[in-house]
Amino acid sequence: MLSRTEHRGVCRLLSSVMSGTESHTDREEDYRFLHSMLMEKKLHLLFKIHERLKRFEKRSPIPVQEHAASLASDLAEELIYQGRRDEVKELVALFSKPNFKSLLCVHDAVAQRDFEPTLPPLPDDVLEDDEDAVKIVSLVKTKDPLGATIKRDKSTGAIVVARIMRGGAADKSGLIHEGDELKEVNGVSLEHRKPKEILPLLARSQGEVTFKIIPASSKEEMSSAKKLFMRALFDYNPNEDPTVPCKDAAIAFKRGDVLQIVSMEDDTWWQACHIGDRNARAGLIPSQQLHERRVALQRPKALFKPRRVKPPDEGEVMEDVDYGAITGIHIAGLRRSFRLGRKSSLAREAARCRRWSTGVHHSVRPPTYMEVIPYYRDPKDTHRLVVLVGPGGVGVNELKRRLLISDPDRYGVTVPHTTREKRRQENEGVDYHFVSIHMFEEDILNHRFVEYGRYRGHYYGTSLDSVHRVMAEGKVCILDVHPSKIKHVYTSEFKPYVVFVKPPRIEELRLTRRRAKFISKKDDKNPVRVFSEEDFEDMINSAENMENQCGHLFDKVIVNGDIAVAFRELKADLEKMEEADVQWVPAEWVCSSPTKARRSCGHLDSWI
Repeated sequence: MLSRTEHRGVCRLLSSVMSGTESHTDREEDYRFLHSMLMEKKLHLLFKIHERLKRFEKRSPIPVQEHAASLASDLAEELIYQGRRDEVKELVALFSKPNFKSLLCVHDAVAQRDFEPTLPPLPDDVLEDDEDAVKIVSLVKTKDPLGATIKRDKSTGAIVVARIMRGGAADKSGLIHEGDELKEVNGVSLEHRKPKEILPLLARSQGEVTFKIIPASSKEEMSSAKKLFMRALFDYNPNEDPTVPCKDAAIAFKRGDVLQIVSMEDDTWWQACHIGDRNARAGLIPSQQLHERRVALQRPKALFKPRRVKPPDEGEVMEDVDYGAITGIHIAGLRRSFRLGRKSSLAREAARCRRWSTGVHHSVRPPTYMEVIPYYRDPKDTHRLVVLVGPGGVGVNELKRRLLISDPDRYGVTVPHTTREKRRQENEGVDYHFVSIHMFEEDILNHRFVEYGRYRGHYYGTSLDSVHRVMAEGKVCILDVHPSKIKHVYTSEFKPYVVFVKPPRIEELRLTRRRAKFISKKDDKNPVRVFSEEDFEDMINSAENMENQCGHLFDKVIVNGDIAVAFRELKADLEKMEEADVQWVPAEWVCSSPTKARRSCGHLDSWI
């Protein structure tokens, strides 16, 4: 029963509500209904309960005992041996009743606050400022599916909710929405997992399923630049840049570093931070427009002055090192390039003029940044194609040969096609694939060759099928092509890792190549010759043109001053690339092939 004071308070409240409706007496029926509802006894009891709970909350009661159930059990055991009085028997019987035991268990649960959910820790990749964006959702699991589908966002690698089915548990809960990012399921991180790997986690769940989620609304509030990643194609040191607005606010980076672009609002200075450094702050970097303008305004490099090299003395032993544009590597499957022949003086002069013109006018846009996305390689996937490029004589073939010898079970090379006749010592499918001119030209028309050429009336070429054969064997295919031909394999199917082998400075070239030799065909009048000053000119001219025109395709640049050092650097870099958890590939590969577009763009999702 309500006390008189409480009753008067409730009556005053209800009377005020009723008096507010007197102005609407034109609707008598509604007025009577409202009056009868507000005067209902159950409503008065609800007021009473509310007041009692408010007073109880103000007192902040603390449980006297958090383990009443165990205490009652111990007390019952002691009472059994205290005597056979009726009071003792009655008390022991009371403690033994299931209802009383359940009451004490509930009391202990409330006292220990076991009814509150235990939230797992926040993921490491969530910044402190974004903690409010993470929420924990628990759904009761039944025999029916949860009524949602999930997919992997190829741009971020995250598992997101693709669809919510009406009427399902997810829809009825109102706690999960399309676009939500799933971070954990029952405490298990979903990082680097595929949707099909999450299904067993849900199948093993009993009773309830707990999700850790970043809501889609929170992600939309984050800057869209968080999903924009760029690989730098040049080195930058703010301490050497007199135009930077604030050196302390800028960040340095090396060619190949992946940067997360935070803001591109300013046309000249972007804001970015390094990937992989959680504590790194965003800093200023030159924008693409600024860097291109800077390179365009630079003075062209002066051509080095030709300088004759003293020929080796008589009796001096020539090093058997193959740097060759015209070399033959005497291992089955490693044939000399079909980009053959020395340049004539006229061709060399034309190349020099092109280089000078490019230096003056900069008609080729310099490489700056390339948009990239994370690629998580599945162990079942084929290895990425490794493409070695470089000017003639820089040592590409020698590096390829050493890689193959170092681990023939890991690395493989393609077997070229040719239309010439098979010689006695040659084997089909080992030295060459010997085909007819009609078949070769048909494959040319069908774009089946990565690169091909004609030498002494015969076709030579590297086919896409030969690349597929090496990759199908589970090996890393090492391919040597001209940079202009990379486009034929620059797709999501091959995911090429392009290494540019660059010559050192002219002084080092003269020193390291002075005794190195070219090895040409047996039929040539001069099968062995040393490098000339013109060869050095051609090598540097060609390297600069390659870097200016195709530098944005290069994942790694290796300066080959010493072949042994360059080989160790190349081998270590390839091993590091293969072992990396995340590899960064061009964003243009995401939907580059129609047959894989649906899979790459994340249109395929899994039912949960």
